[in-house]
Amino acid sequence: MVKALEKKLNFLEKVSIKLTKWVGTPYSVILHTLLFLSITGLTFLGMDLRSVLLIFTTWLSIEAIYLAIFIQMTVNRNTESLEDVEEDIEDIQEDVIEDEVSHKALINIGREIRMLQHDLDVLKKSGMLKSSGSGHPPRAQA
Repeated sequence: MVKALEKKLNFLEKVSIKLTKWVGTPYSVILHTLLFLSITGLTFLGMDLRSVLLIFTTWLSIEAIYLAIFIQMTVNRNTESLEDVEEDIEDIQEDVIEDEVSHKALINIGREIRMLQHDLDVLKKSGMLKSSGSGHPPRAQA
């Protein structure tokens, strides 16, 4: 989602994000309850019940359309975000594979060093190789 936030959003996108967040709040529930009561209360002001029901169903239909649009916009944003996360996971998996290859190479190098050390120890014990004490191999005798 970081990449989605980094891109420049136009005014309508910013408004739709704020509206989508607001619709899921308790304030939205309170407002919708008040609107339902207000529309049905129109009958007490002398408005014909058929007209009130027509207004009510029209308003509900329009709101349902907008809510579906907001939901789809949220799904689209989340899909983009998940695609970014998926790319990050693929990069991490590649790094892990590279680390595993490096680790195996180090293990093999360690085995080779142990084998060389063993061979050196065998040569020293057999007397074919004498240590000079300086840490450097002795010079070959002519």
